Amino acid sequence: MTVSPDLRTIGAPRQPLPAREASPAAAREASQAREASSGLLRSVFRRHAAGVAVVTAHGDHPVGFTATSLTSVAAEPPLLSFGVGTSSSSWPVVSEAEYIGVHVLGEHQRELAETFARSGADRFGAPTRWSVGPEGVPILDGVLAWLVCRVVARVPAGDHRIVIAEAVAGDPAGEGRPLLYHQGRFNALRD
Repeated sequence: MTVSPDLRTIGAPRQPLPAREASPAAAREASQAREASSGLLRSVFRRHAAGVAVVTAHGDHPVGFTATSLTSVAAEPPLLSFGVGTSSSSWPVVSEAEYIGVHVLGEHQRELAETFARSGADRFGAPTRWSVGPEGVPILDGVLAWLVCRVVARVPAGDHRIVIAEAVAGDPAGEGRPLLYHQGRFNALRD
């Protein structure tokens, strides 16, 4: 796999940017800027509303986790990506899985999102309803849409891995409106 030179420098010391003249308003905003940190990144992304998905995989047992990092990467071939922490209880299975499931949750599935986000939860026990889908991947019932994807790459990114996968099967026909994650909470979409 080819890795961009930019990815090779993650975590390397940053060089200061050259100074440029700014408007008074921009200068005030810049004076309030905080040093980059994991806390700053979390604070900024709390303001970014994201769709909510659950990623599943099957090894010796089914695993899954809630993800807000799901991204469409390409239409041809149909690729998507998501991030997963290497300290996640799901990572050992996801790191070896040939296929994964991606489920887009509806606003009626807040409890399901919370279950798959909670450490130590029995994610596949009652009341979670699921079945074995294509390629043996766990498929959750009642979701807005799902895909089964073949993993094509796992890219190191700090304490996470970016998983890139190609869709091989799916169903986009679920009913309802999407569940969102914003300001540290699951929310419904408002018009």
